[in-house]
Amino acid sequence: ADPVAAGVRIDAALERALDRLGDELPDLGIAVGHRLIAAGDEQALDDAEARSIASMVVAVRRASGTARLVARDLMARFGHRGCAVPKTASGAPAWPAGLIGSLAHDERVAVAAVALRRSVAALGIDVEPASPLPDEVLELVATERERPVVAGEPLRARLLFAAKEAVYKAVYPLDGLFLDFHDITVDLAG
Repeated sequence: ADPVAAGVRIDAALERALDRLGDELPDLGIAVGHRLIAAGDEQALDDAEARSIASMVVAVRRASGTARLVARDLMARFGHRGCAVPKTASGAPAWPAGLIGSLAHDERVAVAAVALRRSVAALGIDVEPASPLPDEVLELVATERERPVVAGEPLRARLLFAAKEAVYKAVYPLDGLFLDFHDITVDLAG
């Protein structure tokens, strides 16, 4: 099979899924967007954002730039144009006054979710590759109650990981406490 053609099919399916998500959340006052990571997106970081991202690895800076391009588009929908989203010391994004949001990326796509702080108390988003979660990571992530639900389902385990990452990103800005994976229980079936 042609790996390039397979990648194009995966990218198209990913784009359709993210578009559907973006269509469903506006009724809740949440704007969601995505963008495939592209060469040169690292140049999208403004000075404050660039200084706040410690890594000098181009791929990391590129993905961070892509996520901020998406975030800027979403923030503009709420009347916040040209705002920077630097990282705080904890690694969480610093959103402009009146907004709340979340950023995520994997190696191929960056996503962002933004809402008005007066409408949404907490917001978390994550994106993960559609690949099995390594067994050693599953042991760190899944509680005893969750393990039977994801047993033999490697992509369900990845989904569990993404859900917990999104919860962490939503909760941390509320109280500044770092949650452990076992502090969160996810009912995937529910």
